[in-house]
Amino acid sequence: MKNEMKLEFSALSENEAFARVSVGAFAAQLDPDMNELTELKTVVSEAVTNSILHGYDENPAGTICVMVKIDADSMEITIKDDGTGIENVEQAKEPLFTTKPDMERSGMGFTIMENFMDEVEIISEPGTGTTVYLKKRLAGARTLCN
Repeated sequence: MKNEMKLEFSALSENEAFARVSVGAFAAQLDPDMNELTELKTVVSEAVTNSILHGYDENPAGTICVMVKIDADSMEITIKDDGTGIENVEQAKEPLFTTKPDMERSGMGFTIMENFMDEVEIISEPGTGTTVYLKKRLAGARTLCN
């Protein structure tokens, strides 16, 4: 089975829940267990929140794109923004690193993504935005019609 979807929405914090729920509903085709579903929704929340807070500095004029592909037993999720980008991706991936300490950010977003997903790739350049690529193989994946 191969299926895909694409969402585009404004960089508003209330759209983080929309992205999380939409990806979770799309993932239901693979019949994930509750832990897998929670992990997928959590990483989407983290990546979208990063785009809103860091990529666009909470400017609703920004656009975030979420693309999801399902193939047999895995999901690929790509979250892209055209925001400010990340100057040093390796530093941003360090646990507890944050560029917004005044907002009481934990700096654990990329660490959470790396712990919950099988593959994580972050492509970013200052001034051009950030793309976060995530892949997860689902242990009990099967289509609901089998």
